[in-house]
Amino acid sequence: MDYKKIFEKIGDGNFFVKNTAGPVLDGALKVSLNRKGNTLFNQGNIEGARRVFLTTGYSDGLSRIGDYYKSQGRLLDALKMYWIAPDHAKSETIIIRLSELIRKLIEEEEDTPNE
Repeated sequence: MDYKKIFEKIGDGNFFVKNTAGPVLDGALKVSLNRKGNTLFNQGNIEGARRVFLTTGYSDGLSRIGDYYKSQGRLLDALKMYWIAPDHAKSETIIIRLSELIRKLIEEEEDTPNE
């Protein structure tokens, strides 16, 4: 199945696909890239750091990117980073918040009389 063609039909590109097969990196390269990602993060280049951490699969870095997104109110982006990290404790808190929001919206919809 060609996932790229399927997602091209969506149009806006606002999605992510978790790919289980990442690039094969030797230990020294992975350490070097993680250091670069940490430097980028500390310099405020969050998106550059995110790309590096996604490439290396550096869970602590991904979790810190998630923390940054959460502090900016970007809960879905934060959830993506926590999910990939995987940081179940942090992703669970966002999932609970989002499920409470959905529950309230459903309750409001049920309480609204049909016109």
